[in-house]
Amino acid sequence: MIWLALTLLAFALGTVLQVRLRSPLLNPTLLATVLLGGLLLLTRTPYETYTRATEPISAFLAPAVVALAVPLYRLRGLLARQWQALLLGGTAGTLVGVAVDTLLPRVLGLGLDAQRALATAPATSPVALQLAQITGATPALAATLAVLSGLLGALVLPAFLTLLGVRHPLARGIALGAVAHGIGTARAREESELTGAASSIGMGLAALVVTLVVAARG
Repeated sequence: MIWLALTLLAFALGTVLQVRLRSPLLNPTLLATVLLGGLLLLTRTPYETYTRATEPISAFLAPAVVALAVPLYRLRGLLARQWQALLLGGTAGTLVGVAVDTLLPRVLGLGLDAQRALATAPATSPVALQLAQITGATPALAATLAVLSGLLGALVLPAFLTLLGVRHPLARGIALGAVAHGIGTARAREESELTGAASSIGMGLAALVVTLVVAARG
C-alpha cells in the first residue's frame, strides 16, 4: 500500500512542479520514475513487490491508452482529409525507430534479452508487454524500455522538431506519437488538441507496425 501511495505522491509532485516551473525536465512520469527507482534501490525492494503493490494503477493503463482516441473522434473530419500524410509519416517514423532499436543493441554488443526487449520498445508499453511473449523478452524489461523510450522522446523531440523548423501541429503530433507513444501524446496535448490527436494516430500506427514486424520475424 505504501508503494501505491508513494507513486501517486511522486506523480502529483511532478505535476505541480511542471505547472509552476514549465520545464520539460519536470515531466511527471519522468520525475516519478526517477524518484521511485531511487527508493526501490535504496530499500532493496524487489521489482515484483512494487508491481504487485501498484496493480490498481496498472489496471488503468490500457483504458487510459484507449481514452487517447477521444480527440480522434472529435477531429475525425480534419484528420480523415490528411490520412495519407499521417499514414506515411507515422509508418516511416516507426520503421526508423524499429531499425535503430534493432541495430543499435547489436553495435553496442548488448545481450540477447536486451535485444529482444528493445525490439518492442517503439510500441507503447501495454503492447510491448504483450509482444514480449512472442519475442521471448522479459516482460518487465520490455515495458521499462518502452516507457524509457517514451520519456526520452517526450523530453527531446519537441525541442528537436522546433530546431528543425517543424511547427505544423499534425507533423509534430505524428512524430511524437510514433516515437514517444502515450507519454509523447500527453506532451503533444499540451501543445494543442490537434497535435494530441495526430499523436494518438502515430501511437496507434507504431503499435500496429511493430506488431507486424515482430510477427514477420516470428
